[in-house]
Amino acid sequence: MPQLFRLRAKITNVPALSLTAYERRMPTLRRHTVTVMNIAFIAHDSKKELMVQFCIAYCGILSHHSLCATGTTGKLVSEATGLHIQRYLSGDQGGDQQIAARISCNEIDVLIFFRDPLNAKSYEPNEMNLLRLCDVHNIPLATNIATAEALIHALERGDLDWREIVKG
Repeated sequence: MPQLFRLRAKITNVPALSLTAYERRMPTLRRHTVTVMNIAFIAHDSKKELMVQFCIAYCGILSHHSLCATGTTGKLVSEATGLHIQRYLSGDQGGDQQIAARISCNEIDVLIFFRDPLNAKSYEPNEMNLLRLCDVHNIPLATNIATAEALIHALERGDLDWREIVKG
């Protein structure tokens, strides 16, 4: 039995076996449909393997969404998971700016950007611009694995469906 149904059974004090009958009697109980979100991935060189492992772990969730990434990150994730990923240029060649352009046009719903905060890069001002654009356009942003997992679980639950209203 799916975990969501067991959780609903605990919340509503209805036995898990009769939950589908209960749901039929309660039409106001919403069954979640997946909203396709545009998710962008960026990872610094030292965080690329972490990004690949993250995408392998959540491949089932990510497969329901439209994915894009900077060059090398997209290539590595696509090869490891088989997910279709629209690839842009490498970050140092302007790939992060291509994603920033999509953010400024409100075409990205979630950005997962695994940064290496310990090693300064020459293109760090571009990164700050990317983070600023996420703030300006209310784009959920994860810069580490803990926040990325929280966003992915929120995405799975439908907590980010409000992005459809914002995109209008």
